[in-house]
Amino acid sequence: MPRDRSTAVIGTDGLDALIRVLAAGGRTVIGPTVRDGAIVLAEIAGGDELPYGWGVELEAGHYRLRPRDDGAAFAHSAGPQSWKTYLHPQRERQWTADRGADGAMTVTEDDTPPSSYAFLGVRPCDLRAIAVQDRVLSGGPHTDSRYRARRERAFLVAVECTEPGATCFCTSMGAGPAAEPGYDLALTEVVDAGGHRFWARAGSEEGAAVLAELPRRPTDGATETTARERVAEAADRMGRTMPQVDLRLLMRDTLQAERWNDVASRCLTCGNCTMACPTCFCTTAEDVTDLTGEHAERWRRWESCFDLEFSHLPGGPVRASGHSRYRQWATHKLGTWYDQFGSSGCVGCGRCIVWCPVGIDITEEAHALNEERAAGTAQGEAPS
Repeated sequence: MPRDRSTAVIGTDGLDALIRVLAAGGRTVIGPTVRDGAIVLAEIAGGDELPYGWGVELEAGHYRLRPRDDGAAFAHSAGPQSWKTYLHPQRERQWTADRGADGAMTVTEDDTPPSSYAFLGVRPCDLRAIAVQDRVLSGGPHTDSRYRARRERAFLVAVECTEPGATCFCTSMGAGPAAEPGYDLALTEVVDAGGHRFWARAGSEEGAAVLAELPRRPTDGATETTARERVAEAADRMGRTMPQVDLRLLMRDTLQAERWNDVASRCLTCGNCTMACPTCFCTTAEDVTDLTGEHAERWRRWESCFDLEFSHLPGGPVRASGHSRYRQWATHKLGTWYDQFGSSGCVGCGRCIVWCPVGIDITEEAHALNEERAAGTAQGEAPS
């Protein structure tokens, strides 16, 4: 056994053991698995449920599974879901109200204990997205206590990217393909003549304790070198890029650009991009009652800034046009998010490109806005 508890090499048996050790510790293990023609996130009980031998073919508005010859488990890009689904659920009950026999109403807050999750296969872009959501939902004066409870209990197993997809641009956003701090364990998959293995590193005391329970061997120079090279090579093979400019200023300087009209003519305002995005966090309240009127519940559910009702006021919606709603989403994600939370709201995962039904590409739009600004035809509004 290695003396250094913070790093080791594990095989596929070690990956299976990792899942079982985490489950034995009372955690619900969530990881990638093949279902309904996609690689989705779901509860898994063993390593045989991982998508060994499957990759993905991505393009704007296009997603397909494709078989791989090397049997890799994590050589696929981000799927339709993100870990937000578990940390910030799509729908969550807030409280219930019941009318008693005496006519009095009793309101009870929903205090369902939060799940203790272990996330296996967190991509570096998604690791950044979780950090972004941490700042949004638990880093300010108005903390989401339920998010924080789930987040504090979560065990993160990051997997570095060695094969980016055609819609990935994490390097442009500084969010990959190498894993940044914030994980409990990080894995880099290596499949070559030396076998199928994973270079594992602990990022926390709990991660080191879990790693110590797995079948493993000391880190060897060949595995570490190959792992680092594969990640470095992935950085040079991104399918998309953002323009190498200050995106915050670009959004500010092009608020009146003609390009917004072009994209608005294609956008369906369906909100798919916000639902797939790992950092979008907006919600609304939904009240429901039973047929007797004696029982009511309030639920919180995801909302999208593409919804006409999202900005509805007594006088009507603030953003009545698709043009204004798309511009709001893009300029907030790439620009004014900095003003609120100190970073970009985009991590370069490419989900919004893949899951847009008409193939709108946020990187293409950013390049077009930059070109229009360079030509001197775009106009913005000076900050007040």
